Amino acid sequence: MRIAQVAPLMERVPPRMYGGTERIVSYLTEQLVHDGHDVTLFASGDSRTAAELVPCCREALRLDPNIVDPLPYYMILLDQVRRRAGEFDVLHFHTDFLHFPVVAGFADRTVTTLHGRLDLPDLPPVFAAFPSLAMVSISDHQRLPLAANWVATVYHGLPPDRYAFAPESMGYLAFLGRISPEKRVDRAIAIAHRAGLELKIAAKVDKVDQAYFDEKIRPLLDAPCVDYVGEIDEPEKAAFLGGARALLFPIDWPEPFGLVMIEAMACGTPVIAWHNGSVPEVIDPGVTGYIVDTVEAAANAVGRAGRLDRRRVRARFDARFSAARMADDYRQVYQALVGSDDGAQRAA
Repeated sequence: MRIAQVAPLMERVPPRMYGGTERIVSYLTEQLVHDGHDVTLFASGDSRTAAELVPCCREALRLDPNIVDPLPYYMILLDQVRRRAGEFDVLHFHTDFLHFPVVAGFADRTVTTLHGRLDLPDLPPVFAAFPSLAMVSISDHQRLPLAANWVATVYHGLPPDRYAFAPESMGYLAFLGRISPEKRVDRAIAIAHRAGLELKIAAKVDKVDQAYFDEKIRPLLDAPCVDYVGEIDEPEKAAFLGGARALLFPIDWPEPFGLVMIEAMACGTPVIAWHNGSVPEVIDPGVTGYIVDTVEAAANAVGRAGRLDRRRVRARFDARFSAARMADDYRQVYQALVGSDDGAQRAA
């Protein structure tokens, strides 16, 4: 198939540091190329890919200090896609709803993966105005608040060789991601304190969350059980997660997927997560971790997590969350759009 992947521009594909959506776009794009498809990636100019790259800005917008308003660059992105739309069998968007008005002339060849939360009050009117556009959710729970033309749920996947299996932990607990109110690193600190273990925090702080970090979280980092590492890059992530006894995922919001959970599982590291959003769809209790709803329950689960078979954790990742499985799921979505016989003939 001739496939366009349309990525956000805030991070490069793949991102240098934090950036879940761009990471998934990268894994999907590279797997589709590996599988023999003709793929074109619309993304920032510093992106790295085996596909044809169409640069829509010089570098990731988050990293350019001269960028004040990202919207003009998204206009450039959408114009580039519109001009070349006739070249593709399927156009796969990862840009929320920004492209909806632009794709009217080729809507039957588009699919949109929604990567964010959908329980926001301004979203229903937008999706009601474009009811026929095909949507993919990244968990079944994600789609519950919003009526849309849902055509599939496709769980995220990772390249199996990207995260090395770690047969033994170094005993600490890990928190990886963003420091923001909904991620609840304060809960993670409380869990570590109660469990009597060190907590390593590898996380970035966005500008919008800086005041929250300064007022609520920074004072907690002086606790003797806390080691604040800061934001880490991709090569550091596997060692960080693989060395942990467990990943703490104490979220306080309807998490659409939670990529870090399967990143930890790829290393053989169990996950202790709050019963929110996609968590019950990702974690197999007693196999890949535990699902809890209190700090006390989480602290109790820390001891049990240390007794879980890390090989079984990795095996469950391999069975459920590989990039090859993700790409195959999307291939089925693409073929349903263009017609399975037609799609099979176009596939390389």
